[in-house]
Amino acid sequence: MNTGSDEASGPAAATDGTGSEPGAKPLGSRAPEFIQARRALHLSWQVGVFVVGLAVVVAGIIMLPLPGPGWLVIFGGMAIWATEFVWAQLVLRWTKRKVTEATQKALDPKVRRRNIILTTVGLVIIAVLVGIYVWKFGLEMPWNIKQ
Repeated sequence: MNTGSDEASGPAAATDGTGSEPGAKPLGSRAPEFIQARRALHLSWQVGVFVVGLAVVVAGIIMLPLPGPGWLVIFGGMAIWATEFVWAQLVLRWTKRKVTEATQKALDPKVRRRNIILTTVGLVIIAVLVGIYVWKFGLEMPWNIKQ
């Protein structure tokens, strides 16, 4: 259960790698050792990872209103960034935790029953409104109705 302390703990609480996720990897760069050993090479590696991740995230944002897996592509770009940047690793850990909490909540029998009841009531209301419209106007489109 979220008590609102996530914001208070900040990144310092997650840097030890002993978060609530079992087997969580320590935060930091995942670049090969020979790249990390040379500052200029490591900086250019980070720029390359950032540019590739940015291209993937932008493609995902473009896919949001268009057909395509927009959110999946955006999280893919975040995963690319998370190979090199701590802030992206923290965002992905937070996202995974929230998705897991939402999944557990959605699988709760009481919540599922409530959602099924609300969906059924909504569908009945829509069916009644469509029935009234068809009874009053027939199968005529609203823009063709002359009064």
